[in-house]
Amino acid sequence: MTSSGAEGGSSAGPDAGRDQAAARPAAAEPGGAQADVWTVLRMILWSADYLRGKGIESGRLDAEHLLAHVVGVDRLQLYLEFERPLTLQELDGFRPILRRRAAREPLQYIIGHQPFRDLVLEVTPAVLIPRPETEVLVDRILEEVRDDHRREGTVLDLGTGSGAIALSLAFEGSFASVVAIEVDGSALEVAHRNRKAAGLDAAVELRLGSMFEPLHESERFDVIASNPPYVADPELAWLEPEVGEWEPRGALFAGPDGLDVLRQIVAGAGAHLEHGGLLALEVGAEQARVVAGLLEDDGRYEQVRVLRDYAGRERFVFANAADGK
Repeated sequence: MTSSGAEGGSSAGPDAGRDQAAARPAAAEPGGAQADVWTVLRMILWSADYLRGKGIESGRLDAEHLLAHVVGVDRLQLYLEFERPLTLQELDGFRPILRRRAAREPLQYIIGHQPFRDLVLEVTPAVLIPRPETEVLVDRILEEVRDDHRREGTVLDLGTGSGAIALSLAFEGSFASVVAIEVDGSALEVAHRNRKAAGLDAAVELRLGSMFEPLHESERFDVIASNPPYVADPELAWLEPEVGEWEPRGALFAGPDGLDVLRQIVAGAGAHLEHGGLLALEVGAEQARVVAGLLEDDGRYEQVRVLRDYAGRERFVFANAADGK
């Protein structure tokens, strides 16, 4: 890598670093062998410009997260260290992960974790990165069961991935037990580590298998929740590289219309819900009304309703198990 020094070859102070970083071409890279002072602020500004040049709109924020990860401080702590020169060790640690982000590898996979509600979850390329919409799904479930018997009942999470839904419900709710199923063994290993880190080994049972297969025929639950794959196969061409090229396709795609897995859940959940039990699903944009129709046509569900996320989008479909299922 070549050094990007100040004009004339002299070391730049913080203010000069800010001005020069804004004008520096993205091809130049910091931290070479020449004596050159790279302060925290100068590195953030240069890296933000570099990442934006690679098509990453959140370049400044991502640069701050990456640098905080290398330095070993909270991102906001960097604001108190803007004028501090970075050490050679910090520069050596930062360069490769900056390149990884420039190659559109998701920030969460690089730093290895993602906050989710009250937890911080380990994430790897084996699992889908938990989204804010799924945080809302958990919130809606807790609201639904807050004032009835299901708040102390049993929960099933289908396709748990990192464990986000199951672990959050166990951590925040008062459920008697939570069972989480995942078909991918590598993803289930991540869920195991997240369960241990959250201190929920006794509260959440993890099972390997596809959909309802790991369940006993007689098992019934008060809540069945899922954030299943729901992206239509043709949409791959329009996805951001961070999603389409990095996240596990088995956790994303579900056939030509994105409904293959949701149809399986609608068909199978009725046999494993207690009377009045709650089925709570996250669905894709424009899918909510279709999934609601599937539930209504099935005949084993009642009180089918479409719920919105905090942006007002129809992203969740809830229903209850009817009599005589």
